[in-house]
Amino acid sequence: MLEEDLFVRWAAASEGARMFRDPEAVVVACPDLAHWDRLVMAGDPDALGRLVPEALAATGPSFRPFGPEELVETVAERVPGLELSARFAWMDTTAPVTLPVRGAWLGEDEWPEVTALLTESFPDSYAWPGAPGVHRWAGVREGGRLIAVAAEAWSTPEIGFLGGVATRREARGRGLAAALCGFMTNELLNGRERVALLADYDNVAAVATYAKLGFQTRRVAAARAV
Repeated sequence: MLEEDLFVRWAAASEGARMFRDPEAVVVACPDLAHWDRLVMAGDPDALGRLVPEALAATGPSFRPFGPEELVETVAERVPGLELSARFAWMDTTAPVTLPVRGAWLGEDEWPEVTALLTESFPDSYAWPGAPGVHRWAGVREGGRLIAVAAEAWSTPEIGFLGGVATRREARGRGLAAALCGFMTNELLNGRERVALLADYDNVAAVATYAKLGFQTRRVAAARAV
């Protein structure tokens, strides 16, 4: 069934999800899902060519079709006014990390430090303290100073999700992000089938880090209305 598609299940279980169905396609509209308003798609491209305009008419142009790269490319060709806007990686794992891990959950009173670290070292982060869908933060401290952070954001009961992974510039190259993401992965896998994240292909170091932790890559893309 199309509703069993991994990406569809992730979106459908998220807050504010709204589903559009066709016998051969499904679209889940979900606001503020990994930073953007998204239309998560699965099914036959021709059927999606009819269903996506219906979903856009009901939700508005801020919603961005999302799914497997080839599917998004094909649907964008079929729907007037859509263009491919980004290609990136969905990375996930179903197995605990066996490498050394490091980190601890942070209290809300520590979130201003997270904001300061992100502002300095990762201003393009999708996850920020207090943003929609961003649940909690973990970090690594040295000498009392926060030097690496990561968020649990946009998780569902079946899929734990990572975001906002950042290390202070002067502390990079020491494996802190890998150790922290290992801690997060093992925490979020408890009671879930997998842990996932989104990564830019341009961030070669990050993709390599997640692969080392056991994350597998699925090629995804997004489109937007123009």
